[in-house]
Amino acid sequence: MSQPSHVVCPSCGFKNSLPLPHHRCVSCGAKIEDIKRALSRQEELERRYQQEGFSPTWFGISFAIVAVLTGAIVVCLPMVVPMLDFEGSAGMLVSIPVWFSAGVLVGLVSPGRTFIEPVIAAFLVAMPTAFLLFQGQTVKSMPVFMYVLMSALGVLFTLIGSYVGERVQMGPPPKASE
Repeated sequence: MSQPSHVVCPSCGFKNSLPLPHHRCVSCGAKIEDIKRALSRQEELERRYQQEGFSPTWFGISFAIVAVLTGAIVVCLPMVVPMLDFEGSAGMLVSIPVWFSAGVLVGLVSPGRTFIEPVIAAFLVAMPTAFLLFQGQTVKSMPVFMYVLMSALGVLFTLIGSYVGERVQMGPPPKASE
C-alpha cells in the first residue's frame, strides 16, 4: 500500500503535503498526529465493545438463525404439540424470547463484534411474523399497534441478547491495572 502524499489538517482543513515540518500544519500550525498511530490502552478498553463494521455473511447467518428459530418454535411447534397455541398475542409473547435467544446465539458464535446483524435480521423476520400472527388471530387478539410495539420490543431484546452473547464470548473485562 502506498503512502498518501497529502494530509488534511483536522483543525483548519488545509491540505498539507507530506512530510510535515515538525508534525504541524503549514497553514494554522496545529499539531497533526501520525495517521496510523497505535491506540493507547485506555482507548482499546473503551473500544472493546464497539462494532467496527457490518458483515453481510453474519447478517445472512443471523437471518437464517432468527428465521429458523421463529418458524420452528412459533409456527411448527404448535403443529407437533397441539396443546400449545401460539396464535395472536401468545405468538408475539413467545417470539420475544425466541429473538433474544437468537441474538445470544449469534453473539456467542460470531467472530468479532456483531451486534447490528442479528438486530436487522430480527427486524426483517418480525414484520412477516407480526403480520401472520395478526391475520391468524381468533381468540387471543390484539390491536395492530400492539403487534408493532411487541415487534419493536423483540428487536430490542435481540440487541440485548447479541450484546450478552458477545460479552460471554469475550470473557470478563481486563482489570484497569493490567
